[in-house]
Formats: sequence, C-alpha cells, structure tokens
Amino acid sequence: MENTLAKRVIVLLAATSALGPTAMQILLPAIPVIKETFEVSAEVAQLTLSLSMFAIAIGTLTYGPLSDQFGRRPIMILGLCITIIGSLFCFFANTIEMLITGRIIQAFGGAVGLVLARAIVRDVYGPEQAARVIATLVMVMVVMPMFSPAVGGELMSRFGWESVFLVMAALSLGIMLVLRASLAETLAEPVPFEGIGAMLGNFAHLFRSRAFRGYAFCVSFVSVVFFAFISAAPEIMITVLKRPPTEYGYYFIMVPLGFMTGNYIARHFGRTLGINRLIMLGASTGIIGIVCAIALQLLGFHHPLALFIPVAVAVLGNGITLPNAQAAAINEFPRFAGTASGLTGFLQMAFSAIAAQLVAIIFNGTVYPLLLMMLAASVASLLFFLVGTRVVTSQ
Repeated sequence: MENTLAKRVIVLLAATSALGPTAMQILLPAIPVIKETFEVSAEVAQLTLSLSMFAIAIGTLTYGPLSDQFGRRPIMILGLCITIIGSLFCFFANTIEMLITGRIIQAFGGAVGLVLARAIVRDVYGPEQAARVIATLVMVMVVMPMFSPAVGGELMSRFGWESVFLVMAALSLGIMLVLRASLAETLAEPVPFEGIGAMLGNFAHLFRSRAFRGYAFCVSFVSVVFFAFISAAPEIMITVLKRPPTEYGYYFIMVPLGFMTGNYIARHFGRTLGINRLIMLGASTGIIGIVCAIALQLLGFHHPLALFIPVAVAVLGNGITLPNAQAAAINEFPRFAGTASGLTGFLQMAFSAIAAQLVAIIFNGTVYPLLLMMLAASVASLLFFLVGTRVVTSQ
C-alpha cells in the first residue's frame, strides 16, 4: 500500500465527508417554509434537522466497525447508495412524516464519509501527518455545508425547496461513481466483527482511555457550538432581526471564512506547535468569540454583523481545535481507527442533535439562549480536553 494518497483522492474523500452535513444544512433556509407548507409547529419542522443529525450519529457508530471488517471501499460505496435513495425519497415526500423519514435515510447514508474519510487517512499516514490531512478534510466537511444554506436559499427561491434533494442525489451519484473508479482499499488488516457485544466491548475499551475521552468530548462540544448556531440562526434572522430567509445564507458566508482561517492555522502550525497546543489555542479563541457576541448584544448592537462576525471568530477557533482533537482521538487506537472514528463521530452528532432540538425549545425571541448554550459548550470542550489530557497552558 502506498504511504500517501493522491491529491484527487483526498479531494474526493473531503467531498464525501461533506455530503452528510451538506444534505443536512442545505435545507436550513427552507425550514420556516416547510413549517407553513405542511402546517406544523416549529418544533416538528425542526425534526427535519435534529433527527437527520441523530441519523448521522447512528451511521457513524455503524460504519466504523463494518469498515474495520469488510474494508473501507465497499462500505463507502454502500453509504453513498443509501444517500441517493434517501434524497429521492425526500423529493417525492408529500407529508411531513415522509419528509422526516427521507431525511433520516439520507443522513444515515451521508454519515459514511464522516467516518471513513478519516479512517482512510489514518490507514495511510502517521499521527502528525494524519492531523494535517484531516484538517483539509474537516475544512471541506464544514466549509462546503456552510455555503450550502446560500445555495439552498437560491434553489428554494428559483425552483422550490424540493429541488435541493435532486441536487444532493446528483452530487452523491457523481461522487460515488468517481470514488468507485479512483479509491483503492486502504485497510491493511481486517478486524473481524464478532457481534454487537464485541462492538460494545470495543467501545468500552476506547472509553477506558482517559486521553480518548478527553479528545472525543472536546470534539463533541466544539460541534455543539456550531450546530446550535445553525439550528437557531435562520429563525433568529427572520423573527428577531427581521431579515428574509435568503439573506441568512449570505451573512453565513463569514462563518466558513472563519473556519477556513482556523484550518489554515492548524495545518501551517501543526509541526511547530503540536496537537495539544493548537487545541488550547482554538478552544480559547472560541470562548473569546462567543463572549464578544454576548457583549455586543448587551451593548445594544442588534445588526446581523454583530452576531455573525464574533461567531465567525469563535468558529475560527473551532477550525483549529476540531481536526487536531479528531486526529488525536483516532491516534489513540490506530488498529481500531474505524471504530474510534465512528465512536467520536457518534458522540459529535448525538450531542449536536440534542442541542439542535433543545435550542428550538428554549428559544424566547432573543439571541441569548443560543449564545449562552454556545458559551457553555465552548467551556465544556476546553474543560474536557484539560481534564482528559491533563494539559496546562504552560506546557
């Protein structure tokens, strides 16, 4: 097996890892419209987001062990096929129940890239190089979905909200066909799947590692910061800031720019600062950004820029933290890279799904419940990292 991946394969893996989050977020501008179309409450309409996030969580838990036994390539192709089926199911849905079901299928399939792209990178590269390559994957995984609300808003205004599902089906099909032709198997030694009990035993084995727990929960709460924001921001733009749904996507572009900057820092300074120092830097930056957002609101600045600019700073910190914490968690158990990646992804998306539904429940017509949840998650991320790895700032 080669000790590097071709650039085109890395790009394909990055695109595959972005499919699940992109499919999830491209519908965000349409959630208020879906609420009116099917005449349901905001909480029910929000299930098209939160349950799809939970489906991604279940998928990440499933694909890792399967890929450890059967190989990365066939499981990757299987997941992409499921994504296509779910997207088409959503397109033809004529009830809210059918739409939610289709979103669950679509998201479960899309989860495959989140797990296996990282596992494939870890199969090929050593710990430090893997962290830098994963930074590239994470950048595309987060940046591509972050632009998707703007794309979804334009598709919704021109062709109707259902059109986003045809776009996702076509994108998934294209990626699957190219990956099928380009991706070689990277799993060197299969790990036999010995049943659910053994799988749970492997998860327990991972959790016995203090370092793994610290890194995994750091990843989870960093993700809560982002997903809490994307869950509440469209509603805040409409009801609090009195802006049209399509405008949300354009203000949101500041957020991927922040994440891209954070990823650049993670890649550029990976060798000199090391994983743990970068996680500290990123986590601290995230807290500072959210504190600034709260301060601006308290001072009476209620323009969208007063919300999106400091959140972009916080997401810059997330862009530094996320790839390093993910790589560090997987590096704890190289032989079980798929399982470790799957468990980390499950925690990441399960926590985020809970946050996405909770933020809709606690919304009180202001931005404060959202920002306070984001601040609590940022602090929790840093604390789990510090407690789990016993890292101090002077290290």
